[in-house]
Amino acid sequence: MDSVFQRLSGSAFRRRFKLGPKERAYLDDKGLETVLSHGRDFISARLAGAEPANDGKQTPMRGHPVFIAQHATATCCRSCLAKWHAIPSGRALTAAEQAHVLAAVRRWLEG
Repeated sequence: MDSVFQRLSGSAFRRRFKLGPKERAYLDDKGLETVLSHGRDFISARLAGAEPANDGKQTPMRGHPVFIAQHATATCCRSCLAKWHAIPSGRALTAAEQAHVLAAVRRWLEG
């Protein structure tokens, strides 16, 4: 994970993502564990399938702290997962890969 985050820090696109006031307030109000529980659900429903619906566009750019974290950590779609995290597309994510995505989101949100 350290090497992924090091490479992400070199991307102007990935560095531009920050929590807005609404997302920060939501995270503060709900707490990290609740927000990560939502993230687990989002990952399962939107990302984990072999061929997610609207892949490349399934993760909104705002509206929830997890969505912003997914873009910042390149865990937003299967092509980003393949490019940045070496998790191939075209097959369902394993439980370990889903945990990896959630760990990246957690690390960014805690950052």
